[in-house]
Amino acid sequence: MAIDFDPHPDFKSFAHPQRFVSAAWLSSRLGTPGLKVVESDEDLLLYNIGHIPGAVRIDWHSDLNDQVTRDFIDGQAFADLMREKGISREDTVVIYGDKSNRWAAYTLWVFELFGHPDVRLLDGGRDAWMGEERDTSFAVPDYPATNYPVVERNDADLRVFVDEIRAALTADAPQLIDVRAETDYAGDTVGEGYESIEDAPTTMRNGHIPGAVNIPWGDALHANARFRTREEIAAVYEGLDPAVPTVLYCLLGDQSAHTWFMLKYILGYGNVRNYDGSWAEWGNMVRMPIAQGVDQHPGK
Repeated sequence: MAIDFDPHPDFKSFAHPQRFVSAAWLSSRLGTPGLKVVESDEDLLLYNIGHIPGAVRIDWHSDLNDQVTRDFIDGQAFADLMREKGISREDTVVIYGDKSNRWAAYTLWVFELFGHPDVRLLDGGRDAWMGEERDTSFAVPDYPATNYPVVERNDADLRVFVDEIRAALTADAPQLIDVRAETDYAGDTVGEGYESIEDAPTTMRNGHIPGAVNIPWGDALHANARFRTREEIAAVYEGLDPAVPTVLYCLLGDQSAHTWFMLKYILGYGNVRNYDGSWAEWGNMVRMPIAQGVDQHPGK
């Protein structure tokens, strides 16, 4: 069944407000038929110490990635996962998580690769829910299996591969945004902000893709993990063109998935894609062009 949209005033100016929900809206609708809640965290222990009642856990690493091919799961595996979690194709899925929702946004992005019709993000994520002292549960729900159909993944509109970026460095380059911390972009560090991922990749070389501008993903957020206003976010990206093809990357694809969600659904960028191989791939490949130091983006 169709689930109503959240009319929260903070979302009204967003390009696609139907993709956002507040903690208050979600709290009042828990248990509604056709609504499923998914938690996707960097810290996998958090779900076990309390989660939104009725929420299922999806592990971005073990559930969404093929452990042999180092790619996302295929349509059959995604359908099997949805059936196991009790999610049907008709369900409205609300996703939330820790670390200001960056892995939740990554999980949402994967849902969109498979064209799930109605998937939304809880503004502020786990921080918002816990900060408002809303109900939590230790119970792991056991929903009846569904008949989720097999839908093959569609990478073309949402995803970029390394060969395309490398080819574009000499001609027809997209608007390329590195959303990592400035120290990662400059080449001074790698993996800034991945404190709880023990297997966060190291790279043979540090720096950034030539031509990329650095706009850290957290610039669009308040300290409490909620999105800033559309006007504030537009100011962060001033000087960039929403009408031209835009490519985002970070270290693992999570921070850039969050920025993808924000550019697409708050600012209304029409052609924005995520290079999920990101620096973990680029920084470890042989003979890849790499730049170091700090450049300013056009709006600064």
